[in-house]
Amino acid sequence: MKAYINLLIILLLSFTLTSCELIGDIFKTGVWTGVILVVGVVAIVIWLLAKAFGGGSR
Repeated sequence: MKAYINLLIILLLSFTLTSCELIGDIFKTGVWTGVILVVGVVAIVIWLLAKAFGGGSR
């Protein structure tokens, strides 16, 4: 049940965040800030997916 809640949260965030606005704001703040933000977001998404789908527990 908890995995479904995590998946629902991820889907909700993906529908509410518009990628065009996000990319535009990233380029306004600077390339290195954008790189750091993108790497951070990707790391958080991977961590959330690992937690939602078991993440190494057998």
